[in-house]
Amino acid sequence: MTEPVPAPAQEFPPTLREVMLRGRWIGLLLLCLVVAGVFAWLGQWQLARAIDTDPPPPGATEQVRPLTDVVEPGQYLPEPLGGQKVTTSGEWVAEDFIVISSRFNAGVEGYWVTGQLRVADRTSIAVALGWAPTREQAEAAADALAGQGAAEVELTGRLIDDEGVELPPADDVFALTRMSPAALLSQWHDVEQLDVYRPYLASLTAPAGLVDIDSPAPEEKSPVNWLNIFYAAEWAIFAGFAFYLWYRLAKDAWEREVEEFEDAHA
Repeated sequence: MTEPVPAPAQEFPPTLREVMLRGRWIGLLLLCLVVAGVFAWLGQWQLARAIDTDPPPPGATEQVRPLTDVVEPGQYLPEPLGGQKVTTSGEWVAEDFIVISSRFNAGVEGYWVTGQLRVADRTSIAVALGWAPTREQAEAAADALAGQGAAEVELTGRLIDDEGVELPPADDVFALTRMSPAALLSQWHDVEQLDVYRPYLASLTAPAGLVDIDSPAPEEKSPVNWLNIFYAAEWAIFAGFAFYLWYRLAKDAWEREVEEFEDAHA
């Protein structure tokens, strides 16, 4: 009976290419391809949103539009429409002229007088009517407006996002320092089943006893969103890192085999 011939001892260590072509590392490479493909798709998604291909024309916010054409009650104001001039009409709720502090006009701190304007049945928008340098003047103007009753008015102003709610000081739980329709709603009257606009309206013309609110046109924004471009570049780097990680792991395995071969033949 012929005895099996033992395999000849390996005379040379494996090359890096030989290690990379093994099934284990080919499988890992395919996994890296999938991961890199996902990262590449995410990068493309970010790039698609980095450039506004249909930006609003210059001066679009200065063209007065009907309020209902710009935003609906309860909806957030789209970013390109921040500061949009709109016109609307309605009736004041006489009990709801409220003074807000910490309002600046041309760098001077003062007060706003705000009101609830009923623009439709069970639908209201918060309005900043005008500015006063002292609380006494602001409250006097608010009292005068309340004395006019439910007056029908037509207003033109800028739509501005809710500034958010801030906790009032402990000594005056009704004090307001931010223009927030949500905060004003908590102090308004007759609000059951009431639809409210999320942004507020800064009137361009103040009533008697108040100063016009300083409300310049919003700055024109670049159609290029550099933050999205930065994120897209990050995803490209991650995709490249997936291949580098595969290469580094395969090389480490090859170096270990070379060391073991050299130790065995020392």
